[in-house]
Amino acid sequence: MHKISVALLVTPESTSGTLFGMYDLFKSVQRDWHLLQHGVPGEGVYEPRLVGRETGFATICNGIRVEVEAKINAEQPLDIICLPDLFIAPDEPVAGRFEQELAWLQACYEKGTLLAAACSGTLLLAEAGLLNNMDATSHWGYCDVMRERYPSVRVHPKRSLVVSGREHRLVMAGGGTSWQDLALYLIARTLGLRQAQEVAKIYLIDWHSAGQQPYALLARTRQSDDPIIGECQSWVAEHYDTHCPVAAMMQMSGLSERSFKRRFQKATGMTPIQYVHTLRLEEAKQLLESTDTSIEAIAGEVGYEDMSFFSRLFRREVGLTPGQYRRRFGALRRTLQSITPDGVPLNR
Repeated sequence: MHKISVALLVTPESTSGTLFGMYDLFKSVQRDWHLLQHGVPGEGVYEPRLVGRETGFATICNGIRVEVEAKINAEQPLDIICLPDLFIAPDEPVAGRFEQELAWLQACYEKGTLLAAACSGTLLLAEAGLLNNMDATSHWGYCDVMRERYPSVRVHPKRSLVVSGREHRLVMAGGGTSWQDLALYLIARTLGLRQAQEVAKIYLIDWHSAGQQPYALLARTRQSDDPIIGECQSWVAEHYDTHCPVAAMMQMSGLSERSFKRRFQKATGMTPIQYVHTLRLEEAKQLLESTDTSIEAIAGEVGYEDMSFFSRLFRREVGLTPGQYRRRFGALRRTLQSITPDGVPLNR
Protein backbone atom coordinates (compact mmCIF):
# COMPACT_ATOMS: atom_id res chain seq x y z
CA MET A 1 0.00 0.00 0.00
CA HIS A 2 1.40 3.38 -1.03
CA LYS A 3 1.56 5.75 1.89
CA ILE A 4 1.16 9.49 1.50
CA SER A 5 4.48 11.13 2.31
CA VAL A 6 4.43 14.19 4.56
CA ALA A 7 7.60 16.14 5.35
CA LEU A 8 7.38 18.39 8.42
CA LEU A 9 10.11 21.01 8.35
CA VAL A 10 12.21 21.44 11.50
CA THR A 11 14.07 24.70 12.11
CA PRO A 12 15.41 26.20 15.35
CA GLU A 13 12.35 28.48 15.30
CA SER A 14 9.78 25.64 15.00
CA THR A 15 7.25 25.18 17.79
CA SER A 16 6.70 21.68 19.07
CA GLY A 17 2.93 21.99 19.51
CA THR A 18 2.27 22.47 15.80
CA LEU A 19 5.12 20.21 14.68
CA PHE A 20 4.09 17.19 16.72
CA GLY A 21 0.39 18.00 16.68
CA MET A 22 0.30 17.66 12.91
CA TYR A 23 2.59 14.63 13.08
CA ASP A 24 0.19 12.90 15.48
CA LEU A 25 -2.91 13.72 13.43
CA PHE A 26 -1.40 12.31 10.25
CA LYS A 27 -0.22 9.16 12.06
CA SER A 28 -3.68 8.65 13.55
CA VAL A 29 -5.63 8.54 10.29
CA GLN A 30 -7.55 5.22 10.00
CA ARG A 31 -5.30 3.68 12.69
CA ASP A 32 -7.07 5.20 15.70
CA TRP A 33 -10.63 4.99 14.38
CA HIS A 34 -10.13 1.29 13.74
CA LEU A 35 -8.71 0.92 17.26
CA LEU A 36 -11.81 2.47 18.79
CA GLN A 37 -14.20 0.49 16.62
CA HIS A 38 -12.52 -2.93 16.67
CA GLY A 39 -10.02 -2.91 19.50
CA VAL A 40 -6.94 -3.16 17.30
CA PRO A 41 -5.13 -0.38 15.43
CA GLY A 42 -5.78 -0.02 11.74
CA GLU A 43 -3.09 0.47 9.14
CA GLY A 44 -1.96 4.09 8.87
CA VAL A 45 -2.13 5.89 5.54
CA TYR A 46 0.33 8.74 5.97
CA GLU A 47 4.07 8.60 6.45
CA PRO A 48 5.09 11.80 8.25
CA ARG A 49 8.80 12.52 8.72
CA LEU A 50 10.68 15.32 10.44
CA VAL A 51 13.10 16.89 7.98
CA GLY A 52 15.73 19.58 8.30
CA ARG A 53 19.14 20.77 7.14
CA GLU A 54 20.91 18.00 9.06
CA THR A 55 19.82 14.70 10.53
CA GLY A 56 20.17 13.95 14.23
CA PHE A 57 19.03 15.87 17.27
CA ALA A 58 18.16 19.56 16.94
CA THR A 59 16.99 22.11 19.47
CA ILE A 60 13.83 23.99 18.58
CA CYS A 61 11.68 26.61 20.29
CA ASN A 62 11.51 26.44 24.10
CA GLY A 63 14.69 24.37 24.23
CA ILE A 64 12.98 21.15 23.12
CA ARG A 65 15.22 18.57 21.42
CA VAL A 66 13.82 16.66 18.49
CA GLU A 67 15.31 14.08 16.17
CA VAL A 68 15.43 15.09 12.52
CA GLU A 69 14.90 11.93 10.49
CA ALA A 70 15.97 13.10 7.05
CA LYS A 71 17.71 15.96 5.27
CA ILE A 72 15.72 18.27 3.04
CA ASN A 73 16.21 16.86 -0.43
CA ALA A 74 14.58 18.23 -3.56
CA GLU A 75 15.33 14.98 -5.40
CA GLN A 76 13.16 12.91 -3.09
CA PRO A 77 9.51 12.88 -4.24
CA LEU A 78 7.10 14.17 -1.62
CA ASP A 79 3.33 14.42 -1.58
CA ILE A 80 3.04 17.11 1.10
CA ILE A 81 5.40 19.51 2.87
CA CYS A 82 4.15 21.09 6.09
CA LEU A 83 5.70 24.24 7.54
CA PRO A 84 4.96 24.68 11.25
CA ASP A 85 4.80 28.16 12.74
CA LEU A 86 8.02 30.02 13.48
CA PHE A 87 8.70 31.63 16.84
CA ILE A 88 9.91 34.97 15.52
CA ALA A 89 8.63 38.50 16.04
CA PRO A 90 6.33 39.77 13.26
CA ASP A 91 8.82 42.42 12.13
CA GLU A 92 11.91 40.25 12.60
CA PRO A 93 13.80 39.93 9.28
CA VAL A 94 13.90 36.53 7.62
CA ALA A 95 15.92 37.46 4.53
CA GLY A 96 19.04 35.31 4.23
CA ARG A 97 18.02 33.14 7.17
CA PHE A 98 16.40 30.15 5.47
CA GLU A 99 18.14 30.00 2.10
CA GLN A 100 18.43 26.19 1.99
CA GLU A 101 14.84 25.71 3.05
CA LEU A 102 13.55 28.25 0.51
CA ALA A 103 15.43 26.64 -2.39
CA TRP A 104 14.02 23.26 -1.33
CA LEU A 105 10.47 24.61 -1.23
CA GLN A 106 10.82 26.21 -4.65
CA ALA A 107 12.18 23.03 -6.21
CA CYS A 108 9.55 20.77 -4.64
CA TYR A 109 6.74 23.10 -5.66
CA GLU A 110 7.95 23.01 -9.26
CA LYS A 111 7.81 19.21 -9.12
CA GLY A 112 4.18 19.18 -7.95
CA THR A 113 4.43 18.90 -4.16
CA LEU A 114 1.59 20.36 -2.11
CA LEU A 115 2.97 22.99 0.32
CA ALA A 116 1.08 23.73 3.53
CA ALA A 117 2.01 26.41 6.06
CA ALA A 118 0.64 27.01 9.55
CA CYS A 119 0.54 30.44 11.17
CA SER A 120 3.81 32.37 10.72
CA GLY A 121 5.18 29.53 8.61
CA THR A 122 3.52 31.34 5.71
CA LEU A 123 6.44 33.78 5.84
CA LEU A 124 8.63 31.08 4.27
CA LEU A 125 6.28 30.72 1.30
CA ALA A 126 6.23 34.49 0.85
CA GLU A 127 10.01 34.81 1.21
CA ALA A 128 10.43 32.06 -1.40
CA GLY A 129 8.40 34.16 -3.85
CA LEU A 130 5.72 31.50 -4.12
CA LEU A 131 2.93 33.84 -3.01
CA ASN A 132 3.54 36.65 -5.48
CA ASN A 133 0.14 37.77 -6.81
CA MET A 134 -1.49 35.01 -4.76
CA ASP A 135 -4.06 34.96 -1.96
CA ALA A 136 -2.63 34.14 1.46
CA THR A 137 -3.24 34.21 5.20
CA SER A 138 -1.16 33.95 8.35
CA HIS A 139 -1.59 34.58 12.06
CA TRP A 140 -3.48 37.86 12.42
CA GLY A 141 -0.48 39.39 14.21
CA TYR A 142 1.73 38.88 11.13
CA CYS A 143 -0.65 39.97 8.37
CA ASP A 144 0.17 43.69 8.45
CA VAL A 145 3.89 42.95 8.20
CA MET A 146 3.27 40.53 5.33
CA ARG A 147 1.41 43.23 3.42
CA GLU A 148 4.27 45.68 3.90
CA ARG A 149 7.11 43.24 3.20
CA TYR A 150 5.45 41.41 0.29
CA PRO A 151 3.17 43.99 -1.37
CA SER A 152 2.19 41.69 -4.26
CA VAL A 153 0.68 39.11 -1.87
CA ARG A 154 -3.08 39.42 -1.28
CA VAL A 155 -3.29 38.87 2.49
CA HIS A 156 -6.62 37.86 4.09
CA PRO A 157 -6.24 38.36 7.86
CA LYS A 158 -9.84 37.35 8.68
CA ARG A 159 -9.64 33.89 7.12
CA SER A 160 -8.35 30.87 9.00
CA LEU A 161 -7.65 28.87 5.82
CA VAL A 162 -6.63 29.97 2.31
CA VAL A 163 -5.96 27.71 -0.68
CA SER A 164 -3.95 29.25 -3.50
CA GLY A 165 -1.27 28.69 -6.13
CA ARG A 166 -0.98 26.38 -9.14
CA GLU A 167 -3.38 23.45 -8.92
CA HIS A 168 -4.27 24.91 -5.51
CA ARG A 169 -1.04 23.50 -4.09
CA LEU A 170 -0.40 26.29 -1.59
CA VAL A 171 -2.46 25.91 1.58
CA MET A 172 -2.18 28.27 4.54
CA ALA A 173 -3.76 28.39 7.97
CA GLY A 174 -4.08 31.37 10.29
CA GLY A 175 -3.03 31.60 13.91
CA GLY A 176 -3.16 29.39 16.97
CA THR A 177 -4.86 26.04 16.62
CA SER A 178 -5.97 26.64 13.03
CA TRP A 179 -3.17 24.19 12.17
CA GLN A 180 -5.83 21.64 13.04
CA ASP A 181 -8.02 23.03 10.23
CA LEU A 182 -4.99 22.74 7.96
CA ALA A 183 -4.40 19.09 8.83
CA LEU A 184 -8.09 18.20 8.43
CA TYR A 185 -8.19 19.92 5.05
CA LEU A 186 -5.10 18.04 3.88
CA ILE A 187 -6.56 14.72 5.03
CA ALA A 188 -9.90 15.41 3.33
CA ARG A 189 -8.16 16.50 0.13
CA THR A 190 -5.65 13.67 -0.17
CA LEU A 191 -7.65 10.81 1.33
CA GLY A 192 -11.30 11.69 1.84
CA LEU A 193 -13.83 13.66 3.83
CA ARG A 194 -14.88 10.66 5.91
CA GLN A 195 -11.36 10.10 7.22
CA ALA A 196 -11.02 13.79 8.09
CA GLN A 197 -14.32 13.66 9.98
CA GLU A 198 -13.15 10.60 11.91
CA VAL A 199 -10.01 12.44 13.03
CA ALA A 200 -12.07 15.47 14.04
CA LYS A 201 -14.36 13.26 16.14
CA ILE A 202 -11.51 11.45 17.87
CA TYR A 203 -9.63 14.63 18.76
CA LEU A 204 -12.74 16.78 19.39
CA ILE A 205 -11.63 19.31 16.80
CA ASP A 206 -14.00 22.17 15.97
CA TRP A 207 -13.48 23.84 12.60
CA HIS A 208 -12.78 27.58 12.89
CA SER A 209 -15.82 28.44 10.78
CA ALA A 210 -15.83 32.06 11.94
CA GLY A 211 -12.23 32.50 10.80
CA GLN A 212 -9.62 34.08 13.06
CA GLN A 213 -11.21 37.52 13.16
CA PRO A 214 -12.93 37.02 16.55
CA TYR A 215 -9.59 36.09 18.13
CA ALA A 216 -7.61 39.01 16.75
CA LEU A 217 -6.42 41.85 18.91
CA LEU A 218 -8.00 44.84 17.23
CA ALA A 219 -5.72 47.46 18.77
CA ARG A 220 -2.49 46.32 17.13
CA THR A 221 -0.98 49.73 17.73
CA ARG A 222 2.47 50.87 18.76
CA GLN A 223 3.48 54.11 20.39
CA SER A 224 4.45 56.55 17.67
CA ASP A 225 7.89 58.10 17.40
CA ASP A 226 6.13 61.34 16.48
CA PRO A 227 6.04 63.10 19.88
CA ILE A 228 2.81 64.98 19.16
CA ILE A 229 0.95 61.89 17.94
CA GLY A 230 2.48 59.81 20.74
CA GLU A 231 1.04 62.21 23.30
CA CYS A 232 -2.37 61.92 21.64
CA GLN A 233 -2.12 58.12 21.74
CA SER A 234 -1.38 58.20 25.46
CA TRP A 235 -4.30 60.52 26.12
CA VAL A 236 -6.87 58.61 24.05
CA ALA A 237 -5.85 55.30 25.65
CA GLU A 238 -7.39 56.65 28.86
CA HIS A 239 -10.16 58.80 27.35
CA TYR A 240 -11.48 56.85 24.34
CA ASP A 241 -14.94 56.80 25.93
CA THR A 242 -15.28 60.58 25.97
CA HIS A 243 -17.44 62.57 23.57
CA CYS A 244 -15.60 63.54 20.37
CA PRO A 245 -12.13 62.20 21.30
CA VAL A 246 -10.77 62.93 17.82
CA ALA A 247 -11.59 66.62 18.14
CA ALA A 248 -9.99 66.65 21.58
CA MET A 249 -6.78 65.07 20.23
CA MET A 250 -6.69 67.53 17.37
CA GLN A 251 -6.98 70.44 19.76
CA MET A 252 -4.29 68.94 21.98
CA SER A 253 -1.93 68.57 19.01
CA GLY A 254 -2.16 72.22 17.98
CA LEU A 255 -2.16 71.10 14.34
CA SER A 256 -4.61 71.91 11.60
CA GLU A 257 -7.21 69.23 10.90
CA ARG A 258 -5.51 68.21 7.66
CA SER A 259 -2.01 68.04 9.19
CA PHE A 260 -3.24 66.16 12.25
CA LYS A 261 -5.04 63.47 10.25
CA ARG A 262 -2.10 63.07 7.87
CA ARG A 263 0.46 62.72 10.66
CA PHE A 264 -1.78 60.40 12.70
CA GLN A 265 -2.32 58.09 9.72
CA LYS A 266 1.38 58.04 8.92
CA ALA A 267 2.31 57.31 12.55
CA THR A 268 -0.30 54.65 13.36
CA GLY A 269 -1.49 53.26 10.02
CA MET A 270 -5.04 54.25 10.95
CA THR A 271 -7.22 57.31 10.72
CA PRO A 272 -7.89 58.91 14.13
CA ILE A 273 -11.47 57.61 14.23
CA GLN A 274 -10.37 54.09 13.26
CA TYR A 275 -7.87 54.21 16.10
CA VAL A 276 -10.59 55.24 18.56
CA HIS A 277 -12.89 52.47 17.32
CA THR A 278 -10.17 49.82 17.81
CA LEU A 279 -9.58 50.92 21.41
CA ARG A 280 -13.30 51.02 22.17
CA LEU A 281 -14.05 47.65 20.62
CA GLU A 282 -11.11 45.97 22.35
CA GLU A 283 -12.41 47.19 25.70
CA ALA A 284 -15.93 46.05 24.74
CA LYS A 285 -14.55 42.58 24.02
CA GLN A 286 -12.94 42.46 27.45
CA LEU A 287 -16.18 43.54 29.14
CA LEU A 288 -18.22 40.97 27.20
CA GLU A 289 -15.81 38.25 28.27
CA SER A 290 -15.48 39.19 31.93
CA THR A 291 -18.75 40.77 33.06
CA ASP A 292 -22.50 40.22 32.92
CA THR A 293 -23.14 43.86 32.07
CA SER A 294 -25.80 44.28 29.40
CA ILE A 295 -24.60 44.83 25.86
CA GLU A 296 -26.37 48.19 25.74
CA ALA A 297 -24.60 49.31 28.90
CA ILE A 298 -21.24 48.15 27.53
CA ALA A 299 -21.84 50.15 24.36
CA GLY A 300 -22.41 53.27 26.45
CA GLU A 301 -19.46 52.52 28.71
CA VAL A 302 -16.99 52.43 25.82
CA GLY A 303 -18.40 55.57 24.19
CA TYR A 304 -21.29 54.61 21.89
CA GLU A 305 -24.70 56.15 22.47
CA ASP A 306 -26.25 54.39 19.47
CA MET A 307 -26.62 50.70 20.32
CA SER A 308 -27.41 49.68 16.73
CA PHE A 309 -24.29 51.42 15.42
CA PHE A 310 -22.17 49.68 18.06
CA SER A 311 -23.61 46.28 17.12
CA ARG A 312 -23.03 46.80 13.40
CA LEU A 313 -19.49 48.05 13.97
CA PHE A 314 -18.68 45.16 16.31
CA ARG A 315 -19.99 42.59 13.83
CA ARG A 316 -18.02 44.16 10.97
CA GLU A 317 -14.73 44.36 12.85
CA VAL A 318 -14.91 41.24 15.04
CA GLY A 319 -16.86 38.88 12.81
CA LEU A 320 -19.45 38.03 15.48
CA THR A 321 -22.29 39.96 17.07
CA PRO A 322 -21.65 41.14 20.65
CA GLY A 323 -24.01 38.42 21.89
CA GLN A 324 -22.25 35.70 19.90
CA TYR A 325 -18.89 36.90 21.13
CA ARG A 326 -20.06 36.79 24.75
CA ARG A 327 -21.45 33.28 24.39
CA ARG A 328 -18.22 32.01 22.87
CA PHE A 329 -15.62 33.65 25.07
CA GLY A 330 -17.63 34.40 28.20
CA ALA A 331 -18.49 30.71 28.49
CA LEU A 332 -14.78 29.87 28.49
CA ARG A 333 -14.14 32.31 31.32
CA ARG A 334 -17.06 31.03 33.38
CA THR A 335 -15.85 27.46 32.95
CA LEU A 336 -12.33 28.38 34.05
CA GLN A 337 -13.70 30.28 37.03
CA SER A 338 -15.80 27.31 38.06
CA ILE A 339 -12.77 25.02 38.23
CA THR A 340 -10.33 27.50 39.75
CA PRO A 341 -9.62 26.74 43.43
CA ASP A 342 -11.24 29.09 45.92
CA GLY A 343 -9.10 32.04 46.78
CA VAL A 344 -7.05 31.87 43.58
CA PRO A 345 -7.83 34.94 41.45
CA LEU A 346 -8.50 34.60 37.75
CA ASN A 347 -6.94 37.68 36.21
CA ARG A 348 -8.89 39.67 33.74
